[in-house]
Amino acid sequence: MPANPQLIAQHAKPQHKSYSNRKRILRTIIYDRWLYLMLLPGVLFFLAFKYIPMWGVIISFQDYQPFSGIMGSPWVGMKHFERFFTDPTFLILMKNTLVLAGLNIILFFPLPIIVALLLNELTGKWFKKGIQTIIYLPHFMSWVIVTGIVYIFFNVEDGVFNMLLQQTGLEKINFLASSGWFRPMVLAEVIWKETGWSTIIYLAALSGVDPQLYEAARMDGANRWQQLWHVTLPGILSTIVILLILRLGNFLDTGFEQIFLMLNALNRDVGEVIDTYVYTSGITQGQFSYSTAIGLFKSVIGLVLVSGANYMAKKFQQEGIY
Repeated sequence: MPANPQLIAQHAKPQHKSYSNRKRILRTIIYDRWLYLMLLPGVLFFLAFKYIPMWGVIISFQDYQPFSGIMGSPWVGMKHFERFFTDPTFLILMKNTLVLAGLNIILFFPLPIIVALLLNELTGKWFKKGIQTIIYLPHFMSWVIVTGIVYIFFNVEDGVFNMLLQQTGLEKINFLASSGWFRPMVLAEVIWKETGWSTIIYLAALSGVDPQLYEAARMDGANRWQQLWHVTLPGILSTIVILLILRLGNFLDTGFEQIFLMLNALNRDVGEVIDTYVYTSGITQGQFSYSTAIGLFKSVIGLVLVSGANYMAKKFQQEGIY
């Protein structure tokens, strides 16, 4: 029986189309090969340190034994989660973590926006560049250096501030070992170190606001404050919303290194957070499954916050992250 030409054409056409698509994709990759090469280190970083380690979260449902490995360790279900939620320290850890995280969102998050708006108003090019450089520099210091500087200024023995208090006839204050001063000092360190660096994205967004909008506002009689409120802020609102959503994903990450370096026996009641507790349980005490369960709990909370914030952004007709 002779072959039907129409059937042959129908089967050949998708194959030809698929081959054409693959050829076009390959041609695009070759054309942009240097861009893909620049992308490669970032992709490898996330694969090696973000995605592949996700396989290890299954030990949170096991009594993990290093010598037995993941496949040889016994399964215990939700045992470690129940232990964490029923532990008397759970409420203390959540309270300390939420307070520090809330302070970061409420007090620190708006500051880079304010600083970026102020820098955007400066007209002197060299003065503006100088200010930017000065406020960027603390970001490149490690938390060890920052904590060392804080110790030099605030220690009770020969700290600069305590010496000034003593010279003025006031009593010395043990800033570093005081529960009442722990949170303000941690927040002040974050503000000093990261505010300048966080302005970069906002300054880039401000440079994208159409200058014609300012001209139109001035023609309508708007002053500088009205231009800021009705032109500048709406122009960068999408950037603010996206960065806020991303920040909520790390809401419970209060900065392990900084907190760990500032902790001592006298301020642990307000300074012990989930990150330092995970370090103590997992690294110093070898409770790998228990600490992994706590880390998974944090990740789930972050996912819920990001999804909820993204949903609210879409509901209010703002751009989300997906």
